[in-house]
Amino acid sequence: MGLSPMEFFKHGGYIMWPIILLSFVIVTVVIERVIFTAREAAHRDRESVEKMLERVEASDFDGAIAVGRKSKDFIARILVYSLTHRDTSMANAFARATNQEMQRFNQGMPTLDTIVTAAPYVGLLGTVTGMMATFAALGSGGDIGANAGAITGGVGEALIATACGLAIAIFGLFPFNYMNSKIAQAKHDVSDASNALELILSKSETSDAKV
Repeated sequence: MGLSPMEFFKHGGYIMWPIILLSFVIVTVVIERVIFTAREAAHRDRESVEKMLERVEASDFDGAIAVGRKSKDFIARILVYSLTHRDTSMANAFARATNQEMQRFNQGMPTLDTIVTAAPYVGLLGTVTGMMATFAALGSGGDIGANAGAITGGVGEALIATACGLAIAIFGLFPFNYMNSKIAQAKHDVSDASNALELILSKSETSDAKV
């Protein structure tokens, strides 16, 4: 007969409490990051970004800013902030806006990374405590048959803790790598926008110098 969730938790020993805590945290972070990623994907507006760059190429900075402010695209926000501060230091403004946006993308990732790394070790700790209970029962000097419950209980605690720790790590690993790929894509998009803006401004400066 299979164990109920409560029986499973009980047989896992005291180490199940931190495992439950890790499970709650990782599920919360994963759900929040999935919602964030879906929302950012829905807000991507490459057409508006291209229109902004076209306005910049035509030296219509105010028009570019007006287009960007209508968009929820994070690249558009970076460009709006940069163009707004073009008279002081556009490069520094672009870097600051980029850092702010990347901070949003990286939010929760250190927590996810820590749990994915630490969960197997927590499970291993449960394995150690379970085996300690098993050896304690074996070394008690009594009849092995009489101590069979304590022996199997220790082994069960070790296996349950290990399985739960690995399950948490496996559950978190896939979304962690997926989120990292989205962050890398966001960095690529920012770099592409930066290069495009720099080329347009350099072209404009060259044209003005010739005139």
